[in-house]
Amino acid sequence: MTSVPKRYRLLLLAMGAACSGHAGAQSSVTLYGRLNTALEYSYANTATDGARLGGVGRLTNNRSVFGMRGEEGLGGSLKAIWQIESNVSLDTGQGQIAGRNSRIGLQGSAGTLFMGHWQTPYTEATSTYDPYYPTTAGYMALIGNGSTSSSDNVQDTSAFDRRQKNIIVYKTPSLAGFSGAAAWGINEEKTTVPRNPGLYSFSAAYDNGPLNVVLAYEIHQHYQTANRNDDAMKAGVSYKFPTTTVALLYERLHYRTATGDLTRNGYYASVVQKLGPGSVRVGFGLASNGAGNATETVGFFRSGAETGATQVTVGYDYPLSKRTALYAYYSRINNKRNAIYDFAINELGVSAGADPQTVALGMRHFF
Repeated sequence: MTSVPKRYRLLLLAMGAACSGHAGAQSSVTLYGRLNTALEYSYANTATDGARLGGVGRLTNNRSVFGMRGEEGLGGSLKAIWQIESNVSLDTGQGQIAGRNSRIGLQGSAGTLFMGHWQTPYTEATSTYDPYYPTTAGYMALIGNGSTSSSDNVQDTSAFDRRQKNIIVYKTPSLAGFSGAAAWGINEEKTTVPRNPGLYSFSAAYDNGPLNVVLAYEIHQHYQTANRNDDAMKAGVSYKFPTTTVALLYERLHYRTATGDLTRNGYYASVVQKLGPGSVRVGFGLASNGAGNATETVGFFRSGAETGATQVTVGYDYPLSKRTALYAYYSRINNKRNAIYDFAINELGVSAGADPQTVALGMRHFF
């Protein structure tokens, strides 16, 4: 066997220490990721105005990621924590370093405090209620009014399902199953627009055994216009039976625009039923008609009659191992005559009254 020069042996030892998760006596580094891509056939029927999108075959990336995270003990229960998570697009080869959840902060017996680029507590509160999060079929088409993978206080002013730039987050420790989180999306854009936009997000949860209950609330300060705030509230409950998991969610969105108020109620239910080696997964979303005197369209909805929609998704996950799975699903959004709801990820771009649909066959791997 050929011997390895000393300088290369040292390098290999250092790389091995990092990959095994030990960078020092009181520190660790972990590499992780999710690769999630699907072959889809998507189409929409004729819209109210006669426009027809037709069908399109496409390879879609369902928010694949590559990341590194680590921690360092600082004495007692206190430790420094960090994470750098990046976008990976297997279908196009594109990506962005730190384009997803990235942070630096402190964690201890009093909780976790960090700053960076992260999903809001409102977003994280119920993301696990959706068995298709985050894919084309995700509930963000109706719940949260769209999804933004990364935004500040002026780039996306409609979505409540969001990852926020320049955010500070505090998460409490869990006490008898109870926990909470609060976040501030810092008002950095005050110097670039004639208003003072900011974000404030809160969540509370009870998680004990098979039962999970959540409440979440978020304020978007001066997003639509100066001196008026948007807000969203949602409540959810899920329960895990031996072979079945059921989740229910209610949400109310309230936008305050330059012309008036715009509100909407949303509902979501999901069932994951073990069947054979895998599981059948069903999701159902309902968006009521928009209400209020605002004349603007905000995100996917506006005020008025026939502006509601439903979404139905059904599929099957087949595990090849603990980390790898094949999946298939069918998802359809049924828009009323004046509604324009679309898939929140990999959207098609529909006209009022059109019903976007997609059939997908995909593969997912965690490492």
